[in-house]
Amino acid sequence: MPKPPSIKTSVNTFLRRAQDQAMTNTTSARLVFAMDATASREPTWDLATSLHAELFNIASATRLDVQLVYYRGLDDFYVSGWNKEPRTLLHEMQNVRCRGGRTQILRVLQHARRQISNEKTEAIVFVGDCCEESPTELYACAGELGLFRLPVFVFQEGHDPYAKQVFQQIAKRSRGAYARFAPGSAKELAALLGAAVAYATKGKDAVSQLATAEARRLLKQLPP
Repeated sequence: MPKPPSIKTSVNTFLRRAQDQAMTNTTSARLVFAMDATASREPTWDLATSLHAELFNIASATRLDVQLVYYRGLDDFYVSGWNKEPRTLLHEMQNVRCRGGRTQILRVLQHARRQISNEKTEAIVFVGDCCEESPTELYACAGELGLFRLPVFVFQEGHDPYAKQVFQQIAKRSRGAYARFAPGSAKELAALLGAAVAYATKGKDAVSQLATAEARRLLKQLPP
């Protein structure tokens, strides 16, 4: 009996297909990539950073433009320009260091809301482990994103129950998807990011081409 394809194989298979089609695609897809860089994420930060950068480096041929957003400290909120060059993204991510502070998820969603009027954006990816904010405004802003068809893919590191509840609602109201991954699990996060890249570059049908449990988990949540 043949072995099922590995997560790495599945992600790379999609990206190769997208690369083959890139020459016929004259426009770039845009993805906002937001990260919680507060102190609680420090133990697994280097692993996550290397993985994120590696995946987007592979995905560069899909004409994916990535904007890096992160928050940390008391009021540190950073937004990069749109990166067409993976090495630029890698350099920016490697220079980020975690600092103690409260979450600023609402600012992430509000920034995404402003992007709608500036340039077409296909998706938002948010990676975090906790939420220290009231859900009311978060849900309202996520609902606005859903109305404008800008889905949020929320990937939660760890098991915080309050964060899970809030993150699931943000994903649902924005017409996106939620998934949890174990701290330090490179395989899980790689598969989740691969699915998000697939959606941003080629849409929902491309996610269905990824033969991973993580992709199927996200696919079930995405609206028709």
